[in-house]
Amino acid sequence: MNASLPVQVKDLKRTDYESVLTAMQSFTATRDANTCDELWLTEHSPVFTQGQAGKSEHLLMPGQIPVVQSDRGGQVTYHGPGQITAYLMFDLRRMNVGVRDLVTGIERCMVRTIAGYGINGEPRADAPGVYVDGDKIGSLGLRVRKGCAYHGLSLNVDMDLEPFGRINPCGLEGVAVTHMAAFAPVSFAEVQARLIEIVLDYFSLSEHIPGSPCASTV
Repeated sequence: MNASLPVQVKDLKRTDYESVLTAMQSFTATRDANTCDELWLTEHSPVFTQGQAGKSEHLLMPGQIPVVQSDRGGQVTYHGPGQITAYLMFDLRRMNVGVRDLVTGIERCMVRTIAGYGINGEPRADAPGVYVDGDKIGSLGLRVRKGCAYHGLSLNVDMDLEPFGRINPCGLEGVAVTHMAAFAPVSFAEVQARLIEIVLDYFSLSEHIPGSPCASTV
């Protein structure tokens, strides 16, 4: 990876999923070699999202929570308040990072983030994400188009976990879902700030200074 590639960090606050999905798709479709990478942070309003290969049998009883078809990989998951969703719009060729490297990096960033609160998480070889004592605490799903990634990760900080009982999370039957608040006192804003810092450090990125160029070479 090159050193200190610039990235624009944007805190979108509370959003609905469909508008952010459309914005990500538009950003990725119109970007070029000089477009600065972006990292978006948000809390979504309650929604179930179904990945491209998602199977309907994993959506058990959604009730009044909307179900939105997404173009990311993976099965069904839930987004809601108290969960950090981070979207990584990264030019993988410019970063010299492969898709497998990106997945591994995302998992390691979540592991490092929760470790700061004394929570021991780890990935699973057979199911992407981060788990604590077998319970899922962090998920990821990606799409790559013309060498550029979008979508990203979701980390459960302090949220209502009940909707996860209405699905097989990420297509995993019998796997429970947890959040950081079950193990330590947490502040959403502090966890988000820590996650941003860790992502920038891990992928050798620096926050973009407005007005400076995002060149195709560094």
